[in-house]
Amino acid sequence: MRKEYASLRRRPFLAPVWLAALVGALIVALGIWLLGAASTTTVFVMRHAEKAEAPAEDPPLSPAGEARALELAQHFGRAPNALGFGSIIVSELRRTQDTVRPLANRLGIPVIVVPAGDPAEAARRALDENRGGRVLIVGHSDTVPAIVEELSGEQVPEMSELEYGVVYVVAVPRFSRAAVTRFDLP
Repeated sequence: MRKEYASLRRRPFLAPVWLAALVGALIVALGIWLLGAASTTTVFVMRHAEKAEAPAEDPPLSPAGEARALELAQHFGRAPNALGFGSIIVSELRRTQDTVRPLANRLGIPVIVVPAGDPAEAARRALDENRGGRVLIVGHSDTVPAIVEELSGEQVPEMSELEYGVVYVVAVPRFSRAAVTRFDLP
């Protein structure tokens, strides 16, 4: 009987310790979850570089486009931590892939190919696979505004066929409204 009495006496003493440890672990887990949930995904959306006139179907980059692709690699590749790009998303068309090839090679990051006619898929993959990180999406004059709208809910002006070097930076926080900023690269 003494042994039972001794074990009963210890339990009330240890209960507050275990209860405090459990509450502390729950608070730490909640803090980690909130930190991850509050992260902002930054998406850079731009049009491919200048394309050649021929062939009409899936043309490569023109010499000016190749130069722009190298400038893009220099510009984004030398930024602090290379802007921390986690991946690059492009369409299946050659000109988008050729635009990012020098940058992807320089940074050693993957290039994800999505259908050109599905801007929602590009936006979804950017947000789902890069939560809290940075991603570059290279599209076309008719898909860049649609991608920005999918990411932010904001409409941006249509792009002309002659407009190159425009970059939209879309900051997509987890719990609030996205912000869109437009930059013109040289």
